[in-house]
Amino acid sequence: MKPGILCKWKRLKESYFEKAADQFFFIEKCIVNCCWLYDLQVRNKKETLNENKKGKVIAVTILGNNSALPAHNRHPTSQIIQTDEHTFLVDCGEGTQMQMNVYKIRRSKINHIFISHLHGDHYFGLIGLLTSLGLNNRLNDLHVYAPAELETIIQLQLDASGSLLPYSLYFHVLENEGIIFEDHKFVVECFQVNHRISCWGFKFMEKKNLRKININQAQKCNIPTSFYEKLHGGYDYINPQNEVIKNDLVTTPHVPAKSYAYCADTAYFEIICEKIKGVDLIYHEATYLDDLQKKAMSRFHSTTKQAALIAQKSGAKRLIIGHFSSMYNTLENFKEEACEVFENSEIAEEGVCYLA
Repeated sequence: MKPGILCKWKRLKESYFEKAADQFFFIEKCIVNCCWLYDLQVRNKKETLNENKKGKVIAVTILGNNSALPAHNRHPTSQIIQTDEHTFLVDCGEGTQMQMNVYKIRRSKINHIFISHLHGDHYFGLIGLLTSLGLNNRLNDLHVYAPAELETIIQLQLDASGSLLPYSLYFHVLENEGIIFEDHKFVVECFQVNHRISCWGFKFMEKKNLRKININQAQKCNIPTSFYEKLHGGYDYINPQNEVIKNDLVTTPHVPAKSYAYCADTAYFEIICEKIKGVDLIYHEATYLDDLQKKAMSRFHSTTKQAALIAQKSGAKRLIIGHFSSMYNTLENFKEEACEVFENSEIAEEGVCYLA
């Protein structure tokens, strides 16, 4: 065989095997990712089920943890907060519906949506979600808590497309700090953070759980049912013979009420520490690593160590950080830096369910 033909044959053969290797690597990577995702979903489901057996929880599932735009297989901000009776959606960045499909979130269960502010990475997915709910023949009322301008934006989009929703959509304007949702078991408060435009954080709280009455024991002690409400509150009972029946003889301790604070987009802002004091779990943005404090400040964002400092000063039990800048391909350094200040810090990983 001539030398020129031989060299050409070698190059052709090398090219063929390189392409084959690349294809094999791609297939292998897809299989690994699929296995990882399946394992993640199974572990999350088991974790949630196990915790629910122990008692009430607030479960936070991360749908998106990136800032500004989708990049590096990360998505704009969105979270699902679940309790025993509610499924709340917090922020609704682009791609939120797709993430709900991936992580098996039932959209029909969502009755309350909280939008922190009107930068696109926090609400551009909302109009798609609202119209999809209509296409799925939703009839239940839907409540949206957001800055005032959002209602005008959504109505303009619906009018422009000639869309009519089959359900009632109610907007609740975020104007003052305080309670924005409350029922017999749960409370949601909003609080202001420090961003370039009006921006709100949200605190999700169980109401204080009452002590559980041992009915048989209470009857043996001849405690009238009219006193049961006070037993729930921890009071002792004094019978007609002036004998004191200790509360812990006829009741069992309540499960401590859980709480979760979502701190939205914000520069370092110590004022919020008092508003989220002692919560079980905090989500705080950490757009940049700590060497970019000046850049973070100029853009009204926070760094890893600043987020950790807020968790520390507020007396939180756990911290998850997110809203990562697209300039970072990987996130390992984010956790390392946060843990230097607040040991119980974690990355807000997409698809992972964090329990308060």
